[in-house]
Amino acid sequence: MADSLSDQLKKSGLVSKKKAKQLAQEKRPKNQQQKKLNKLEAEKNRLQLEKSRADKVAKDKQLNLQKTDKAARKAIAAQIKQLIETNKIQSDGEQEFKFADGKTIKRVLVSSKQVNQLSKGVIVVVKQGDQYILVPALVADRIAERDSSRIIFRAEKPTDIADEDDLYADYKIPDDLMW
Repeated sequence: MADSLSDQLKKSGLVSKKKAKQLAQEKRPKNQQQKKLNKLEAEKNRLQLEKSRADKVAKDKQLNLQKTDKAARKAIAAQIKQLIETNKIQSDGEQEFKFADGKTIKRVLVSSKQVNQLSKGVIVVVKQGDQYILVPALVADRIAERDSSRIIFRAEKPTDIADEDDLYADYKIPDDLMW
C-alpha cells in the first residue's frame, strides 16, 4: 500500500506527528478558500455566458425583424408595381397637365378627356420609378393603402355645396382652365 508523503516523512523521522498535523490543518483552510474562489469564478463565468447568449438571442431577433421588414417592403413594392402595370391608362395626348411632385412642377401629356377626368378625380397620377403614370381612382385607393407616397396627384371630389360666406361663390372656375 502506498503511503502518503506525510506518512513517509513521519516514518523517516524528518517530521514529527505534531508538525504533520499542524501542516494538514494549515492546508485545509487554503483548500477551502481555493474551492470558494473556484466556485465564485465558475459562477461568474456562467453569468457571463448567460449574458452573452441573451445578447446573441436579442441580436438575432433584431436581425430577423429587419429581414422580415425588408421582405414585407419588397412584397408591397411588387404589389404596387403589378397594380400600376395592369391598370395604367395610356396618356396619349398633346395637352400638358401640370402637377406638383414635392417642390417641383412636373407635367404629363394627356388628352382633353383625360384632363377632365384628372380634374374630377376619376383618374390619378402615381409615380413608378421616374415615371408618372395615370391609373383609375379605385386602383389609386388600393395603392394608397400600401404606400400613400406613390400618389402624386389626386383631385379632390368637387363639392357643389358652396359656403354662404364665400364671396366668390357666384364665380365658378372653368374646367378647361390651364395653369
